[in-house]
Amino acid sequence: MNWLFSSGKGSGAMPALSGLQQQRQRQIESLRTAHSSLLPPQFPQEKPVVSVYPPVGHHLVDSNNGTMVTSPLLTNFGMHSDLGKVVQSLLDEFWKSPPALMTDGNGSFPYPRYQRLVPEARYQPSVPDLGTRGPLPDRGTRQSLLIVLQAGVNGHMYKMPDIPEIFPELSDLSVSQLKQLSEEEDVLLSFFVTLPQLKLVSSDKEDLVSSIVAVAKKNLQMEPQLEGKRQEMLYKSCSVSALQARVKVSAHQAEEESEETADHFLEGRSDIDDFLSSFMEKRTLCHSRRAKEEKLQQSINTHGPFPTSI
Repeated sequence: MNWLFSSGKGSGAMPALSGLQQQRQRQIESLRTAHSSLLPPQFPQEKPVVSVYPPVGHHLVDSNNGTMVTSPLLTNFGMHSDLGKVVQSLLDEFWKSPPALMTDGNGSFPYPRYQRLVPEARYQPSVPDLGTRGPLPDRGTRQSLLIVLQAGVNGHMYKMPDIPEIFPELSDLSVSQLKQLSEEEDVLLSFFVTLPQLKLVSSDKEDLVSSIVAVAKKNLQMEPQLEGKRQEMLYKSCSVSALQARVKVSAHQAEEESEETADHFLEGRSDIDDFLSSFMEKRTLCHSRRAKEEKLQQSINTHGPFPTSI
């Protein structure tokens, strides 16, 4: 596999590449050329650098800037290390211990009960630790989570209610009820929906939906006024007189460019073939714009500068 990383000649004869290997090599070189910034220039001799955005707080991320990943897997990266496995291990660690979004606290949500602090999708509802833990999700689920996190980072932020370390509701349950809660998902879900934190989230969701509906209705009420302003701007910017002025300026510009081309030819700065092709193109463009200018002037004389229809 040395031919993937080096084109130097070895001590022995290099075996001829098959058609499939040559095509694969071309694809690799094309990927490196188009995305050379993804890896250091001397990779794999030079260790790769992994960064995250926006800044987060995590034990694998530098606390000074919140973006540079400082994992031992990257520090000890060598010539024979597997970059794909390193990146996958980092993703697994971020999944096991989700990072917290760093913020300066200046951002605010348009509605008083919402703050731009952390994305809703980053936190999972907490339930009592009853001694069971489900397996990690598969790769497809992780990819879906990354998409949700991206939407949460770019969209509105919502501060989830604080999750207490102790649930007083569990103290009144017997051992058999706790065992049933741990083993039966339906019972756990029934308990979960009664938590005040979930009720608060549901209430906030309803308030947000009501606010969105109110804003949408207000926008619809302003539609006639907006349409009137749009038509007014169209009449000012797309009137016949405005179009004529623009065509006149562009025609004058084409004429100046043709004269400049002629001067270059007279000064011996261009040959006859270049002069003819460039000069004829610019003069044709100039005369075409002059003709359009005259037609627009005739329309102004007939219908006025602001006709009712264009």
